[in-house]
Amino acid sequence: MHPALSVIFFTVLTGAGLGQLFLFAVMIAGGHTPGSPAFGLTSTLLALVLVGMGTLASTAHLGRPERAWRAVSQWRSSWLSREAVLMALVVPVGLALAAGWLGEDRRAAWWRAAAILTLVLAPATVFATAMIYASLKTVRQWRTRWTTAVYLVLALMSGSTLAYACLRGFGYGAWPGGVTALALMGCGLAVKLGYWWHIDRSPPVATAESATGLGFIGKVRPLDPPHTEENYLLKEMGYRLARKHRARLRRITMLAGFGVPAALVAMALNLTGWHAGLAAGMAALIMLFGLVVERWLFFAEATHTVTLYYGGTA
Repeated sequence: MHPALSVIFFTVLTGAGLGQLFLFAVMIAGGHTPGSPAFGLTSTLLALVLVGMGTLASTAHLGRPERAWRAVSQWRSSWLSREAVLMALVVPVGLALAAGWLGEDRRAAWWRAAAILTLVLAPATVFATAMIYASLKTVRQWRTRWTTAVYLVLALMSGSTLAYACLRGFGYGAWPGGVTALALMGCGLAVKLGYWWHIDRSPPVATAESATGLGFIGKVRPLDPPHTEENYLLKEMGYRLARKHRARLRRITMLAGFGVPAALVAMALNLTGWHAGLAAGMAALIMLFGLVVERWLFFAEATHTVTLYYGGTA
């Protein structure tokens, strides 16, 4: 599939923002919040800015952006509509979380209620985003439970790294935050490697023989392409990634998305002052870059069944 940068930035930025909101909601619901209103307000607004930037980026992929509001009308049958509805709900709840830092009562019932709602809405939104792809029967690499696992775990991983960068930036030691980020990086790497192992070894769900229904006569190959020139299907669904480039980009993903951020977070655990904040902030930025590469690969490695009619074999 042709990787669309707007969708890539949407899934990476909103995933990180929602993951960070989820972790702050855990802190608020559990009553373990640092005392600085400046920290809480800045960090929560940062998460909401990432969600907003990702949502705005996604509109660049629409042919008629002014009609995007109509997406919510099909929530009974469309995961895209459910994602839009959930996003419309999670943003005001996130603003309520931010507003709670301005008050003096850290145990206000309404603030705890907003945190509990965030604990439900944030992962549900990421899950709906993942299901947009996991529900497509025509793309073998997406039609797997690994897809939803990757989206959820990587959102938590990037959100925890951003949260840790905020903690260290405001001068909090937060060993639990750093250990949590490192643990989620380990989980994220394991899930991503599991996804790659699955798509590399799972058998094709369709072949040229099964797609044409001519398998009973033997091997099938098209004599002529359906079209004499490149069309929309070939541009969007016939994208091909060379094996050598795939291997190189996977190594970049593992290094920038997991390896370097883990080393920087481990370094920040043993530093103090602005050095710790710098190391944690660099870990978050490098991780976001690595996840952009990871998400680009997620689309580029996917093959659509329609390519069987254009010379594909499986």
